[in-house]
Amino acid sequence: MTERVEISGETTLLATQRRKKRTIYVIYLIVALDITWMFLQFSITPYLAKKLGFDTLWFGYLQTMVGLIQLFAGPLFGRFADVIGARAALSLACAANIVFFILLAEADSFVMLFLQKLPTVLMHVQPASQMVVADLSEPEKRADELSKLGLCFAFGMITGSTLGGHLVTTCGERFAAYSGAAGSTLNLLLVLSFIPQTTKRQTPTAKTESDTKCKSIFNVGQITRLMKYAGVTPTFFIKIVAGLPSSIFQVMFSIIAMEFFKLTPEENGYIMAYFGIAQLVVQGGMIGPLTATYSESSLLLLSIGISAFVGLTQAFMQNVFQFCLTVVPMMFSLCVFNVITDSLLTKGVPSSDTGTMLGLCASVQSLLRTVGPTIGGFLYVNYGIFSIGFLQFVSNSIMFVYLLQCRLNKKAKYRE
Repeated sequence: MTERVEISGETTLLATQRRKKRTIYVIYLIVALDITWMFLQFSITPYLAKKLGFDTLWFGYLQTMVGLIQLFAGPLFGRFADVIGARAALSLACAANIVFFILLAEADSFVMLFLQKLPTVLMHVQPASQMVVADLSEPEKRADELSKLGLCFAFGMITGSTLGGHLVTTCGERFAAYSGAAGSTLNLLLVLSFIPQTTKRQTPTAKTESDTKCKSIFNVGQITRLMKYAGVTPTFFIKIVAGLPSSIFQVMFSIIAMEFFKLTPEENGYIMAYFGIAQLVVQGGMIGPLTATYSESSLLLLSIGISAFVGLTQAFMQNVFQFCLTVVPMMFSLCVFNVITDSLLTKGVPSSDTGTMLGLCASVQSLLRTVGPTIGGFLYVNYGIFSIGFLQFVSNSIMFVYLLQCRLNKKAKYRE
């Protein structure tokens, strides 16, 4: 009888693990498709904006608006995912994507292009997907599992950029936008068919009035309390200071590609595909072995040091070929930095709060995208591309020296 119970328990455990794996694989597919549609949109918006009369500064304001919307929506959406569940959160995000692309297809005026960005308040497929992976993976394997999401990102970057450039060139912006709406509908069907209602570990407890209050989605105190956990605030500080300059370059790249490198939509698509291939190599072949061999603090320091070097080289580049030489180290530093900081932050809070924490992480990216276009537009118009690269070099060099000094001081105290 005891043996039967043990066999039954093992069978149940194996079945649970298989369900978790299947869910994670479906999440990888959803993220790959979502990133494909996102980079499809990146191929549409700059050229559509130019047709509608946007200059560099106004395009920066458009990007800043998106950053502001997602800055405040990110933590609330993460809280929504924690409280209501993964399926509802992902369904809402995919539905918002569909509306976003339909509005983009119909955008025919200055004002309409701004209004088209409103659905981004709910477009949080990536942080919701990260929450699912964080919930269903073991803590010691979390960085590796999250890095595989980066593989999906790379795949989406390659396919989305290539497809977007081709569709915009041959069929026009409107057809490309409706293609994105169709693709987002496919994502919604995948969510409804394969994603469980919740991915949180269920613990039976009696409900109290305080529990009900804690379950409120709009309870700001339940969001801000995460900053009190050990190591969370310093990691957020590093994420903002070291991440700002590279974010400026990323949000300004579509303008740099058009005005500095003089690329056509199709050529821009090929460059973005090259980004994806570089990320594919880094995420698929490097991050897993690195996280298994070195500590997360060492990898964080390495990524910031390489980012400083990349900023220096980009400050002096003159053509597309020189830029392409910087892409691999740039993608390495970005991938390692984002995976390690997200892993550190999700490990620093209870598993019931991973969605909220990843929502806060998404808000950091939104904050950088909010101030990035305005700062980047000002620097590019007044001082050229040199200023953007030099800013990255200086800020990351200072952060590298600071973290290295903290590490050496910690080792000295340990020896004493």
